[in-house]
Amino acid sequence: MVKINGEAVDAAGQTLAQYLASTACNPGRIVIEYNEEILPKEHYETTVLADGDRVEIISFMGGG
Repeated sequence: MVKINGEAVDAAGQTLAQYLASTACNPGRIVIEYNEEILPKEHYETTVLADGDRVEIISFMGGG
Protein backbone atom coordinates (compact mmCIF):
# COMPACT_ATOMS: atom_id res chain seq x y z
CA MET A 1 0.00 0.00 0.00
CA VAL A 2 1.03 3.56 -0.75
CA LYS A 3 0.08 6.37 1.66
CA ILE A 4 -1.43 9.18 -0.40
CA ASN A 5 -2.52 12.25 1.53
CA GLY A 6 -2.60 10.12 4.68
CA GLU A 7 -4.76 7.32 3.26
CA ALA A 8 -3.61 3.82 2.29
CA VAL A 9 -4.14 3.34 -1.45
CA ASP A 10 -3.49 0.22 -3.52
CA ALA A 11 -1.35 2.02 -6.12
CA ALA A 12 1.94 0.10 -5.91
CA GLY A 13 3.30 -0.71 -9.36
CA GLN A 14 1.72 2.30 -11.06
CA THR A 15 3.69 5.32 -12.14
CA LEU A 16 2.73 8.55 -10.45
CA ALA A 17 1.37 9.79 -13.80
CA GLN A 18 -0.88 6.72 -14.09
CA TYR A 19 -2.22 7.25 -10.58
CA LEU A 20 -2.90 10.94 -11.25
CA ALA A 21 -4.73 10.06 -14.49
CA SER A 22 -7.14 7.92 -12.44
CA THR A 23 -8.02 10.90 -10.22
CA ALA A 24 -9.53 14.34 -10.75
CA CYS A 25 -6.14 16.00 -10.15
CA ASN A 26 -4.95 18.51 -12.72
CA PRO A 27 -1.16 17.92 -12.94
CA GLY A 28 -0.66 21.54 -13.95
CA ARG A 29 -2.13 22.79 -10.68
CA ILE A 30 -0.47 20.50 -8.14
CA VAL A 31 2.86 19.80 -6.50
CA ILE A 32 3.83 16.31 -5.38
CA GLU A 33 5.82 15.57 -2.25
CA TYR A 34 7.21 12.05 -2.72
CA ASN A 35 8.82 10.47 0.34
CA GLU A 36 9.31 13.92 1.90
CA GLU A 37 10.89 15.56 -1.17
CA ILE A 38 9.30 17.71 -3.88
CA LEU A 39 9.20 15.68 -7.09
CA PRO A 40 9.79 17.56 -10.37
CA LYS A 41 6.89 17.19 -12.83
CA GLU A 42 9.17 15.62 -15.45
CA HIS A 43 9.61 12.62 -13.10
CA TYR A 44 5.88 11.80 -12.80
CA GLU A 45 6.03 9.46 -15.83
CA THR A 46 9.02 7.49 -14.56
CA THR A 47 8.40 7.37 -10.80
CA VAL A 48 6.92 3.96 -9.95
CA LEU A 49 5.01 3.83 -6.68
CA ALA A 50 6.03 1.08 -4.25
CA ASP A 51 4.67 -0.29 -0.99
CA GLY A 52 5.57 2.04 1.85
CA ASP A 53 5.91 5.18 -0.29
CA ARG A 54 4.39 8.38 1.06
CA VAL A 55 2.85 10.86 -1.36
CA GLU A 56 1.30 14.23 -0.58
CA ILE A 57 -0.62 15.98 -3.37
CA ILE A 58 -0.73 19.72 -2.81
CA SER A 59 -3.23 21.71 -4.89
CA PHE A 60 -3.05 25.37 -5.77
CA MET A 61 -6.24 27.29 -5.13
CA GLY A 62 -7.16 30.65 -6.57
CA GLY A 63 -8.99 33.27 -4.64
CA GLY A 64 -9.04 36.82 -3.73
